[in-house]
Amino acid sequence: MLQVSIDWFLYQILGLDGQSKIVGSLNYFIYDSIKILLLLWLMILAIGFLRTYLPQEKVKSWLSQKIPGLSNLLASVFGAITPFCSCSSIPIFISFLRAGVPLGVNFSFLITSPIVNEYLFVLMWGFFGWKIAVAYVISGILVGVFSGLVLGRMRLEKYLEKDLLNSHSKEVLHGKNFAYFSARLKTGFQEANALLKKLWLWILMGVAVGALIHNFIPEDFVHQIMSSAGIFTVPLAALIGIPFYGSCAAIVPIAVALFQKGVNLGTALSFMMAVSALSLPEAIILRRAMKLKLILIFFGVVAVAIIFTGYLFNFLQGILV
Repeated sequence: MLQVSIDWFLYQILGLDGQSKIVGSLNYFIYDSIKILLLLWLMILAIGFLRTYLPQEKVKSWLSQKIPGLSNLLASVFGAITPFCSCSSIPIFISFLRAGVPLGVNFSFLITSPIVNEYLFVLMWGFFGWKIAVAYVISGILVGVFSGLVLGRMRLEKYLEKDLLNSHSKEVLHGKNFAYFSARLKTGFQEANALLKKLWLWILMGVAVGALIHNFIPEDFVHQIMSSAGIFTVPLAALIGIPFYGSCAAIVPIAVALFQKGVNLGTALSFMMAVSALSLPEAIILRRAMKLKLILIFFGVVAVAIIFTGYLFNFLQGILV
């Protein structure tokens, strides 16, 4: 409905040319900006409301298990069942941080959430078959688990932007007895409004970059570069994927096209993972929550994990296909 309304306004009311790349970028920008800002506000409101029932200590204990890696696995599995892109996952990532969940565990969620989801699994099964679909889901979860473990052990909390995380919302929840439903809902509204005021400009900047990349870089250009890199196609595919922006499900047809044109399976899937989990728009939005050094470390660790996964898929291609 939202996309239909935007198309009607741009093409019928304003009379813009639907074949123009500039107009296509504008369409993309309007749609994703409204979608992400609305989703962000609703998710923060819902999480703020639920946090009045769930003390921060409980949330922290659930995602801070003593068994090594268990918290990261739980966060990655939770990410796998949430249908968000990389930018849409950031509000939950920030809310978890404000609840005291360890940074490495948060990263496991942030990494896996855009890479794996239920409708992507159905698409992967339809295009690639069940063996590749299952292997992709498992690998996406493991990328989140191991990347989160590595990042968690690096003690990077000092690179977070404290003003965004240490807001009044923590004080509101500590020791307060919510006797009325309206008081709980008010807390959710307060958190949603406060966080949206701090993030909206960064989100619009990120979506604008994504819209330009999405409409001005053709698929054939990507294929030509990947086909000429030899054994370095996997890391090159991951590097090419990072500037792009889009949901993993939207990238599946491109990955299929690359695979059908002779690009190895692991190379095509590495490109898809990098587009989903790492993007320039995501980095721009994350800059409001963390310092540039942490963003670079985060991207670097995840990129290495994706590249390793790509080579593994290339090695197993004969078994999976």
